[in-house]
Amino acid sequence: MAAERGPTSLSALLERVRQAGSRETSVSLGAILEAVGRRSFAPFLLLAGLVTLAPLVGDVPGVPTLMASLVLLASSQLLAGRRSIWLPHWLLRRRVSRPRFHRVLAWLERPAAWTDRLLHQRLTVLTRPPAHFAVAVICLVIALAMPPMEFIPFSANGAGLALTLFGLALLADDGLLALLGYLLTGGTLAIVVVSVMG
Repeated sequence: MAAERGPTSLSALLERVRQAGSRETSVSLGAILEAVGRRSFAPFLLLAGLVTLAPLVGDVPGVPTLMASLVLLASSQLLAGRRSIWLPHWLLRRRVSRPRFHRVLAWLERPAAWTDRLLHQRLTVLTRPPAHFAVAVICLVIALAMPPMEFIPFSANGAGLALTLFGLALLADDGLLALLGYLLTGGTLAIVVVSVMG
């Protein structure tokens, strides 16, 4: 799964996403995933991370938990050795209106172009097999922590950014971003633990 090479830049991934369900008035999660492919882990992480971070969508109550479900299913199946990722129909049928979908993509275009200039192949020991299993474990932990994060200000944003960093790391073979993702995950989870115990 992790070895399949799809888009290697965020801009290329967004262009694929833009084509999802192009003839429909709303866009389903299933159509988006079919556009990016179900045999690569990186698009799943990026999708969940970017949606959690994006305005108009990520701020809607329940969306971080929905994205956590996506990451939880994808991570557990990667760890189980599945060659493609299966998702339940109720999740694949979730939809967003096409105007909102395009507004989110438009908001992401400029950051995507800027981000792509920073991506480089480096520290690849942190992104190539078997290191992708460690990424999957950490993302599974993030997914399990995301539902309570909806009640802790800004923590879900930290989780979304960590997922985005891991997704970009696997997409571009950039181990530096994976390292930053590990550090951000540790900091975000520490904030959650302190908030819950306090």
